[in-house]
Amino acid sequence: MVNTATFNTSAQQYDQWFENHPDLYQLELETVKSLLPSNGVGVEIGAGTGRFMGPLEVSIGIEPAHGMRALAAKHGITLQDGVAENLPLQDSSYDYILFITTLCFVDSVQQALQEAHRVLQQDGALIIGMIDRASSMGKEYEDNKNRSSFYQQATFYTIDEMVEMLHNAGFSNFQFKQTLLPERFSNSPPIIDGYGKGSFVVIQARKSDSGLS
Repeated sequence: MVNTATFNTSAQQYDQWFENHPDLYQLELETVKSLLPSNGVGVEIGAGTGRFMGPLEVSIGIEPAHGMRALAAKHGITLQDGVAENLPLQDSSYDYILFITTLCFVDSVQQALQEAHRVLQQDGALIIGMIDRASSMGKEYEDNKNRSSFYQQATFYTIDEMVEMLHNAGFSNFQFKQTLLPERFSNSPPIIDGYGKGSFVVIQARKSDSGLS
């Protein structure tokens, strides 16, 4: 995981985004929920201040920044300390894992995906919510990330790049949902299948027999 100093000192600023952008937050929540398994025990990795864990009723969260964990506790959510590349979790123990706008901050995405593969039960679901670097918002974030105390540390990825890394880690059976569509798609539903139009994309992939974990 990258240096957590900013996430420790600016946790309140991070959390305020959800208060300032309730419509975007709700769309992201609903898009993640559309690909979330309806039952089983799940884990969110890089759970931040618990803004997704709570509404999605995810029982376990991992977060390396103590400032984020402290603020999550004020929301009534207890998080474990840990990093995506070395999870403090047992092999083949969970039905699904979530990464929501997390993988852009890890030191090694491939290692984080391999750890997820290790921790998931066979045919367990990995759900990734991410800003597509190829989208309008992704391009804006990339162009202006040095102006952000949070995103200056981030590495953004396209969906195709993420899918390739998922394949390499032993995942298959992909599903995609997308939201935060540009104005030219204003007549479309707010959440649609696939990727390539929306800025926020959710990927569901399943653990297969192969993999590097």
